[in-house]
Amino acid sequence: MEYVSPEGLRLDGRRPRELRRINCQLDVLSNADGSAIFEMGNTKVLAAVFGPHAVTRRSDVREEGAVVVCEYSMAAFSTGERRRRGKGDRRSTELSLVIRNTLEQAIMTELLPRSQIDVYVQVLQADGGTRCAAINAAVLALAAAGVPLRDLVAACAAGHLDATPLLDLNYSEDAGGGPDLAVALAPRLDQLVLVQMDNRLPVDTFQAVLELAREGCRTISSVMRGALLEHTRRLALARGMAGSSA
Repeated sequence: MEYVSPEGLRLDGRRPRELRRINCQLDVLSNADGSAIFEMGNTKVLAAVFGPHAVTRRSDVREEGAVVVCEYSMAAFSTGERRRRGKGDRRSTELSLVIRNTLEQAIMTELLPRSQIDVYVQVLQADGGTRCAAINAAVLALAAAGVPLRDLVAACAAGHLDATPLLDLNYSEDAGGGPDLAVALAPRLDQLVLVQMDNRLPVDTFQAVLELAREGCRTISSVMRGALLEHTRRLALARGMAGSSA
């Protein structure tokens, strides 16, 4: 299959360095301390945060900071296969650990000793990039919950197909068998908090794909920041209107 046309267009019409459409919604669940939906193209992920609260198991208490518990799952209807994917399957367990490790680096856990933060992430619709979308949804939900963050960490993947670095792979491109690099970046600190690679890349190609993924992370973080600012503005306006009417 040809993934990049002679005109430089991908299967979905994007340029090689172009992200899919991004949409962010915050506080979508009333029973969670913070929640968010993050969409990249046809990939849609819901995240819910509960806490900080008392540690569930006394043996898990950390005097030096908060305990982060993360659970990733895919809804049975998230793909066209209609296969049931429970929270206990191997890939879900692996991604739960990846997301938790990334969030632990983003959260200022030292400010919340002897406490626990629960993060639940569910893929509602999958079309590639679910790992990165899950991280972005979780970070937005944490911010909505008021959890202190070192930076607004954002994640993005890049790959290499048809001798071309491609940003933000969809499912068809991801299934193409080329190298796939998932990156999470703290943009203001300019610090990588996650780098995961499927398949090997020559050093020069790796650097090009890594830098492309970093650019994607910076753009996504900017979109997330804008969504948070707009959400905060609407909350402030609503509270101001409520106060004036009272």
